[in-house]
Amino acid sequence: MPLIVMCGYPCSGKTRRAEELKEYFEQNSGRKVHVVGEGALDAEKNIVYADSQQEKNVRAALKAEVERKVNKDDIVILDSLNYIKGYRYELFCLIKHAQTPHCLVYCLTSDDISTLWNTERDSSEQYTQDIFDALVLRFEAPDSRNRWDSPLFTILKDDNLPYEAISDALFKRKAPPPNQSTQSQPLSSTNFLYELDKITQEVLMVIFNAQKTSVPGDLLTVPGATEKISFLHINMSINMAELRKLRRQFISYTKMHPTEITGQISNMFVQYLNKSLH
Repeated sequence: MPLIVMCGYPCSGKTRRAEELKEYFEQNSGRKVHVVGEGALDAEKNIVYADSQQEKNVRAALKAEVERKVNKDDIVILDSLNYIKGYRYELFCLIKHAQTPHCLVYCLTSDDISTLWNTERDSSEQYTQDIFDALVLRFEAPDSRNRWDSPLFTILKDDNLPYEAISDALFKRKAPPPNQSTQSQPLSSTNFLYELDKITQEVLMVIFNAQKTSVPGDLLTVPGATEKISFLHINMSINMAELRKLRRQFISYTKMHPTEITGQISNMFVQYLNKSLH
């Protein structure tokens, strides 16, 4: 069932609001409510948020736990900072795949209020000032115009939670359609994969060889394409590993959106490279 994503500065009241939501839905919906948070991971926040790899591992663990808990009957509340918009997008993709609605509850506080609440915590639960300041600086505020941040409920420190509106967002809305990448797509022709692989590899080799003699501003002609590679857009020092990564991404996308005309592949790939490396 639905996912509620909490979001906000450190010490902005997210856990208190998550507990209020848990109590409300347990009493009024008759459903089991799971709160997923960093506490269950036994992670020391000041160590985790000082190390980007450890922080990435914690986010991955939280996402995996949400994925395990999401089902047709229960409500899941993710009680964490969720301050990176890319991570919130990943959660949105997760609920699309699970075919269940979600909403975002943003606990909006000022730096000063959150700093005060941090100092009022037990010393073992406090963020160090350096970590606190860094997290506030990195915070990417949700925007209701983004589908992964919508529906968005912004809650100030003295507000009452809009329980009915949140309930309606979770139970009276249709789940977003699943990602096209999770749906089987027919290939447009029997030799499509072969041509896709061969043509994109040829384009990469043309670029790689041309880097030895080209200068910024050059336009590189690619065999089979009317579009040209712009060396205003392509970093002159980009290596083959980066080009191969972009090629894999393009192939994955194109498999899901195959074209009947294999002659268009070169142009499509050139356009993709020019935009990706701008």
